[in-house]
Amino acid sequence: MTWAHDSPIGLAGRIVTATRGGQGTGEVELHIRGGTEVFIAHSNDPLPVGAAVIVFATLGPRTLVVFPWADPLDNILDLK
Repeated sequence: MTWAHDSPIGLAGRIVTATRGGQGTGEVELHIRGGTEVFIAHSNDPLPVGAAVIVFATLGPRTLVVFPWADPLDNILDLK
């Protein structure tokens, strides 16, 4: 049985192994199912380690399509 919370689509995560855009995959770490898991990540453009991403689609049980993500709340308290 699959539950909606099992789907990684729409989750934000961080790149842990850089992607190379169309030249190759990387890895993304997500908080899912009560823990942390690492998935294979495909992206249109290269993404460095530490980049924030959002999951757009799945290509299989452990392979995801990700896009860069800029959380508008990241700098909300940055009053410099």
